Amino acid sequence: MSAWRDLAKLPRPLWAQFFATLVNRMGTMALPFLVLYLTRHRGFTSERAASMLVLYGAGACVMGPVGGWLCDRFDAARVMTGALALSGLVLFIYPVAHAPAAVAAATLVWALASEAFRPAGLASTSTHAAPAQRKAAFALSRLATNLGMSFGPALGGFLAERSFPLLFRVDGCTSLLAAAVLVLGHARLSAGVPEGQPPGAEPAVALAAEAPRHSPWESFLGAWSDRRLRGMLLAFLPVALIFFQHDGAMPIYLVRDLGLPFSAYGMLFTINTVLIIFLEIPLNAAMESWPHRRSLSLGAALFGVGFGLLGVVKGFAGAAATVVVWTFGEMILFPSASSYIADISPERRRGAYMGLFTTIFSVAFMTGPWAGIRVMEVCGAASLWAACLAAGAVSAVFLARVR
Repeated sequence: MSAWRDLAKLPRPLWAQFFATLVNRMGTMALPFLVLYLTRHRGFTSERAASMLVLYGAGACVMGPVGGWLCDRFDAARVMTGALALSGLVLFIYPVAHAPAAVAAATLVWALASEAFRPAGLASTSTHAAPAQRKAAFALSRLATNLGMSFGPALGGFLAERSFPLLFRVDGCTSLLAAAVLVLGHARLSAGVPEGQPPGAEPAVALAAEAPRHSPWESFLGAWSDRRLRGMLLAFLPVALIFFQHDGAMPIYLVRDLGLPFSAYGMLFTINTVLIIFLEIPLNAAMESWPHRRSLSLGAALFGVGFGLLGVVKGFAGAAATVVVWTFGEMILFPSASSYIADISPERRRGAYMGLFTTIFSVAFMTGPWAGIRVMEVCGAASLWAACLAAGAVSAVFLARVR
């Protein structure tokens, strides 16, 4: 219970971010169902649908370092608000796009608008939380994400059976509402140090104002020159490629090959998020004294085993069991990775470091779903899930060696 009580001590700006993220994620349903929307509603082939995920990932790759630079140059809260508002508007327009070129353009703009939120959220959490609070702060952020995701994709599964375009309209509404929540919650930041900010911490606005006037490219190169960050990100990439199979090959495999309905695929997200909601905070509290390398390595190994087991399951119960395994990997790996990068990042370049971290996710999102679908179509599903097991092992070995 002490782990939950400690959350109440976190600074108020993090709670404003919590509620904005919660609202946004409760409506997150368009991206998890994008492949199914394009193949079932728009008549795209599996490979063409996967190419839209590649394009989304390319936009996210661009926005990772640019978003991190914006956070170092301006207030991270403003970057988050703008990202939510713009992505909400794009989601309303997305179902209007019919031709492949129009869908591609809409996908790219959607990625650029929405993916600025990720580095901004990580930078904001790192800035407002004292070092001893960071694991709890990142767990709180993930609690908001997964509490919302326990509703969004599950509701999206039922909406998809009735109207795919409705997914985008609901998602857009919640993005705009989340932007409004964030504006109201951060209104007190303009007065200086917000109530509840750790003693001695500088306001986020002040940090941004004093940041060096470097370009996004200089920001990227400066962060990449840190060998600790570079080594961790390269070791993290294989397991990130595994993670994003849930947006590409996994739904096609479950619906087409195992014969599960759309709603069953959505319910797997609920299993994932319910476990995270109830277990991630006490689990990370119990592992608080663990060195980063141990938790990073264990989390990567569980990811590989969880997705690897998809090659031997036959129905919903088996698929749900695999989700449980890799969910424990997610609960251990992701807060530890964010905390490690926050610990090694200079205070006034935190946005750049977090921007590179989110760029690794974007690279994995851009290449992982496409590569997974390609391997599944050419070599078979068994080969894909065996490759996931091997990739998890590779990440586990190298993450065990981070400094």
